[in-house]
Amino acid sequence: MLLPAARPAEPGDRSLFHCITLGCNNWPMHEPLLQALLVALLIAGLTVLARRVHVISPILLLVAGALIAFTPGIPQVVFDPDLVLLTLLPPLLYSSGVGMSWRGFCSNLRPILLLAIGCVLFTATAVAALGHFFLGMPWAVGFVLGAVVAPPDAVAPMAVMKNLRLPRRLITVLEGESLVNDATALVIFGFALSTVLTGTFSLPAALVQFLAIIIGEIAYGIAVGWLMLRVRHLASDPLAEVLLALVTPFFAFWPPHAVGSSGVVACVATGLYVSWNGQRLIRPATRLQGYFIWGLVDWSVEALVFLLTGLQARVVVSAISGEGWNRALLAAALVSLTVILVRFVWVFPATYLPRWLIPAVRRADPAPNWRFPFLVSFSGPRGVVTLAAALSIPFRLDGQPFPDRDILLFTAFSVIVVTLVALAAALPIVVNLLGLTSAGQQEAAADKRDERRVRLEGIDAVLRALDASPQGPQPFARDTIWRWHSDRRTQLIITADESNEDDPVAEASRLQLDLLDVERASIARAFADNRLTDEARRRIERELDLDEARIRHALASTSLKGGDPAD
Repeated sequence: MLLPAARPAEPGDRSLFHCITLGCNNWPMHEPLLQALLVALLIAGLTVLARRVHVISPILLLVAGALIAFTPGIPQVVFDPDLVLLTLLPPLLYSSGVGMSWRGFCSNLRPILLLAIGCVLFTATAVAALGHFFLGMPWAVGFVLGAVVAPPDAVAPMAVMKNLRLPRRLITVLEGESLVNDATALVIFGFALSTVLTGTFSLPAALVQFLAIIIGEIAYGIAVGWLMLRVRHLASDPLAEVLLALVTPFFAFWPPHAVGSSGVVACVATGLYVSWNGQRLIRPATRLQGYFIWGLVDWSVEALVFLLTGLQARVVVSAISGEGWNRALLAAALVSLTVILVRFVWVFPATYLPRWLIPAVRRADPAPNWRFPFLVSFSGPRGVVTLAAALSIPFRLDGQPFPDRDILLFTAFSVIVVTLVALAAALPIVVNLLGLTSAGQQEAAADKRDERRVRLEGIDAVLRALDASPQGPQPFARDTIWRWHSDRRTQLIITADESNEDDPVAEASRLQLDLLDVERASIARAFADNRLTDEARRRIERELDLDEARIRHALASTSLKGGDPAD
């Protein structure tokens, strides 16, 4: 993935950098392994630093990558767009699909499609017109640029929004848009490249092909989800099931991509199918392991995406010659401003016009406050798909240089930097100015009341089952379980009383965490005194780890006043 331009080794050159990047005779590891190790350490360090300095990690990773790219002595890094699209994009799409609420996706399908298809087409057309009339590009080349910069990236805004209490529907719409808009942009990109190559374009043929791609990928994605869920269920082994889950997005993405489609819709369809049907086919042990593994995969891939994006700064800048800088900067400024403004121009009419023109839509879904479409309009930074598409533009067509390729690449990179820094960094400020956090908190409080009510129903069902069960010869176990569930019910009732300042669940959880530390210390002393075997120590540690994970989850989810489980 990282392909530095190697320099010849000089006699006696045994600097640390030389040993790391090119290898020393006494350094047994291969260069790609060292690069992977350094990238992993860099991502971990920058992520921790971003949290300490209160900067969203995508921006810090992007800036750090750019600084590294221009550091003297560092070889130029080449971003392989096909490799990134085939390896990094599928797990992100699949994981987002699995994490998406199928019910929420379907209930918000109209605004999602208006953004993921309508806004992408509108943005690509606006940028193409700008490129044609102001930058002198042919229409086909303008549409190549428009398709490249049209799809917003969801990683950066979601990294900010997950720490803010926002209305659930707003988050659902933005996440749903991010699942589909990449496919729209990549299909437009393919049509535009074909037009540049052939010089012809047929709108009816393009529409038919677009619909065929969408319908075919949805059908294929559902088939992959159905098959993989049942194979995982038959495997009946948590480790094998998690491994099968990790390869599922690639089975969904690669075949459609190989036959000339995008693969994005198929991957998303697979994730949504698993989200809806996994609850009855995925076993609890598999889910527990899957949470941790997919959390690591998502975090590492997202971080790697932004670091790699920053590392392309040198490649992008070096492609512009001295005479082309004025045009490149003009194109970058105009296109960056256009993609920001065009989203506002599209979102507000798309939000209100259907309700004004169609009474049925107005009755079923009343018009929202202007603050909601404003935040949707503001949440439009670009990311990895934009850069990967720009880098995949061929250098030559029919033996001739691709028109304005360097300008397109520089503009795409500039749009990523401008929108990421200007929009994502300002997102918390905009959310606070709009007052959306209060609306989100009210919705979260209502959801929490519903959740407590359902929890109580579940506990009541257990207590009724215990009361109805026959008395056995040893009632101690039954009475112990009954008291435990009864105590849980009492805690939930006290917590549900919003006039009560006490939060017994949070208090009990914090006390349990402190006592777990006491128990761990006692176990450690016994092991140090050679009164416990390694095998027994590991079994006890696993039980304590599971207890701690359960307690921290209860602290985070059972009560709004519980706080951060990581504290």
